[in-house]
Amino acid sequence: MIPAAVGVDIGCGMMAVKTDLKARDLPDNLAPLRTAIERAVPHGRSSTRGKRDRGAWHDLPEVVSHAWKEQLSARFDVLAEKHRVLKKTNNANHLGTLGTGNHFIELCLDEHQSVWVMLHSGSRGVGNRIGTHFIELAKKDMERMFVNLPDKDLAYLSEGTAHFNDYVEAVAWAQDYARINREIMMQRTLDAVAKTLERRVLGVEQAVNCHHNYVAREHHYGKDVLLTRKGAVSAKKDELGIIPGSMGARSFIVRGWVTKKASARAATVPDASCLAPKRRSGYPSSNMPRPPKAWSVAKMPVWWTKRRPPIKTSTR
Repeated sequence: MIPAAVGVDIGCGMMAVKTDLKARDLPDNLAPLRTAIERAVPHGRSSTRGKRDRGAWHDLPEVVSHAWKEQLSARFDVLAEKHRVLKKTNNANHLGTLGTGNHFIELCLDEHQSVWVMLHSGSRGVGNRIGTHFIELAKKDMERMFVNLPDKDLAYLSEGTAHFNDYVEAVAWAQDYARINREIMMQRTLDAVAKTLERRVLGVEQAVNCHHNYVAREHHYGKDVLLTRKGAVSAKKDELGIIPGSMGARSFIVRGWVTKKASARAATVPDASCLAPKRRSGYPSSNMPRPPKAWSVAKMPVWWTKRRPPIKTSTR
């Protein structure tokens, strides 16, 4: 397995929830909603030395503390004992936080004027450290085995070795971290919206909580393999996925539709960040069978927020 191919944002992915709100339930000015969400979910990063990072927790909320202790800490301690460089990372204090780059939280409307919450994030600082650490270990393994590669980033971990086994274990943990991270942010966002609107807000349909940078054990062409998807999601029959649009563009909730002829190709659908600009508003390839049903999810009009952009940490 090539750690650099998996990358450092392990488990990065999307989550979308359809709420019981309609467009008519929202105020004309969305600025208070945006402010409430930004207060509920740490985002960005402080670059000034000596100041606390605004993108991390300093006092863990109960939901974060409970999730860390009950679902993540024990396995992390085992990993950190074998790879001590992981101990001094942003782990628990980044759980339930958004991050930087193209990670975002946004409110969307579908064709029926239902309000959705969509977000994009991954395994944060600890996932980044896992990625960089094992990339360096792979390079050292290549040097030790006198393997010459055309590019150092093609360095791989051989199956059956201790480093390979540890990496598979670490990636699985980071992907679980990323999934839980999105779940916590989603709940805190829904709570912030409910508090601002002074009404109960329910998630009536969870379209998906899926990674698009990840490793999975699957069976293809008669073999059991560890498959790496980079900027892509599984699109097997009836599987739901998200193709996020750029800021101001539509996103798509899609359902896998696989024919025998296209079964191998349709097992993976790239997300919008990997598509050519002319294809961003629709499906990734004319060679890919179109699902029988897809939900178009539009961003909120900019003027609703008094010319403030949709709730994102940055543009794509």
